[in-house]
Amino acid sequence: MDKKQYRQKTFVDPACTRLKKWEGVDSLWRSTGRRFTYYGLTLLFSILSATAHGSTLERPLPKSPVPENPKRIVSLAPNITELIFALGRGGNLVGVTRHCDFPPEARNLPSVGSYVHLDLERIAALRPDLCLAVKDGNPKATVLRLESLGIPVYAMDPKNLDEVLRTVQELGELIGAAREAERLLKDATERISAVDKALSGIDRRPGVFFQIGGSPIVSAGSGTLIDDIIVRAGGRNLAAGPARYPKFSREEVIALEPEVLFVTSMSGQSESRRALKQWFHWNSMPAAREERIFLVDPNLFHRGTLRLLNGLEILAELIHPERFKALR
Repeated sequence: MDKKQYRQKTFVDPACTRLKKWEGVDSLWRSTGRRFTYYGLTLLFSILSATAHGSTLERPLPKSPVPENPKRIVSLAPNITELIFALGRGGNLVGVTRHCDFPPEARNLPSVGSYVHLDLERIAALRPDLCLAVKDGNPKATVLRLESLGIPVYAMDPKNLDEVLRTVQELGELIGAAREAERLLKDATERISAVDKALSGIDRRPGVFFQIGGSPIVSAGSGTLIDDIIVRAGGRNLAAGPARYPKFSREEVIALEPEVLFVTSMSGQSESRRALKQWFHWNSMPAAREERIFLVDPNLFHRGTLRLLNGLEILAELIHPERFKALR
């Protein structure tokens, strides 16, 4: 995958600087470079369900030895699939989940089921020499069953941007793409530094509410990728707290008085627009009065991949537009 696919939207792109209600929706919709998919939210709620039922992995893997430079890899999570392609090893993938929709080439690979409901027989039939899993999402019982069949499983668990970068390095070493990982990390470091420089010395952090579901309204609490990106982008996460994915009533959100409100895309553009339109009716809320309610692609925020950098750049400019005027 070339660098262009990862840098579909940077904070110096002026597309986000004129966001006004529906014009803003359309501008941001185009700026991320692709249509939003239904899988983004279904995947997120699959993760919430697995976590709530205590079915995620709790210990390091693997027990089986990992082969050197594996050639037949099955990815059990979209973020892993995306990182493997970013590292230039997409050709080594023989199976992915049905949620693996980026890059587009991933959709052409054999499916081994959903993120949570994996097909053991199909995985075994692909004769993988390595399965790559995520601890926070893939069912523990399924992964342990794969190990019992003699299939090496390696689990990763990035919970913030720094850990994503470490995962890139770790994955690069694991699949024989260390040099490619080094190049990606150099680019990532430069982009993070540019945002940090632009936000240096900010005198306040606006209150941010990030909506990731409509019925009920769900946001991201402390210890999540979204929380990390909000804080890095110079915002104050109004949903921060012990619950990783707290639920809110509309009245509770309004009472928080968000200054900036982000809504992730729903199952279609018309539904997403309806969700935004509802918020604009509440003029008592600062974000509505100042027309700072924006539609964003969930895949740039809840997947532990390098596209988090796109999300960081977008949020930083939308939360602190005054800091990016000189860069336009």
